[in-house]
Amino acid sequence: MPQLKGLKVLPPGSGKGFLALMARVFVYGTLKRGQPNHKVLLDPANGCAAFRGRGRTLEPYPLVIAGEHNIPRLLNLPGQGRLVLGEIYAVDERMLSFLDEFEGCPDMYQRTPLQVTVLEWEGARGAPEETPAADGTLQCFVYSTVTYAPEWVRLPHHDDYDFQGEHGLRYNPRENR
Repeated sequence: MPQLKGLKVLPPGSGKGFLALMARVFVYGTLKRGQPNHKVLLDPANGCAAFRGRGRTLEPYPLVIAGEHNIPRLLNLPGQGRLVLGEIYAVDERMLSFLDEFEGCPDMYQRTPLQVTVLEWEGARGAPEETPAADGTLQCFVYSTVTYAPEWVRLPHHDDYDFQGEHGLRYNPRENR
């Protein structure tokens, strides 16, 4: 498991629980607002997730829609593909563990660090851990994959996923599988 670099210990009385650890996660697919799996980020039974802003990968990556359920997958091939748009969340340790399980980590996806260019920021200002660097970037975790069928590299690359997008590939939600 990668180190939890960038975790922040919140002080007592912060409203987020005593000594809650927070990590940043960049989501690009069905976990974004308005997408089919966003509800898991809102469920307190899974932990705490707070929207911080919108961003784009600093490097291009292939974002493809693949497999029998038309799942968006970020192939861990930095330098190939497109700059990918997504959302940045601060999550506690419980939510991070939930997301690892939800994303099938480490078999289906791997949680890896990624540099993100911040496009819009709603996060707290002041604490260095919560503020983008002077160049407008942040390090976040992302769920990408190194385990994929070779032909996926040749699928169309997307820069922004929407399950109802013009790609015409209908996502099959977990509850229907």
